[in-house]
Amino acid sequence: MVDLNVDEWTQEEFLRNKKELEANGVKVLLIDTILNPISGTETLTYSPPLLRSEPSGSVFVFYCDTGKASKERLGEFRAKFPDHVCISLRGGRGYWRKNLRV
Repeated sequence: MVDLNVDEWTQEEFLRNKKELEANGVKVLLIDTILNPISGTETLTYSPPLLRSEPSGSVFVFYCDTGKASKERLGEFRAKFPDHVCISLRGGRGYWRKNLRV
């Protein structure tokens, strides 16, 4: 069972939880807040109008360069997207390992 009441996921947690949640019909999106996509994985550029159109209950995992700014902005993200789950990627883009698989 995936715990959605957390502020951060590591890359490994993101990959594992995404697989489990999507198998149960819950959409999980990795959101780029710095206009710098992570190669080797699908990301979506931060766009509030676009994100609001995602199904209710979808999980948005926000990332920045280090994870610090996206974690600090979680309150803002959660206020903007009350029908979605908002989580920060621990370590951000800088800690992403392109060869890590689960």
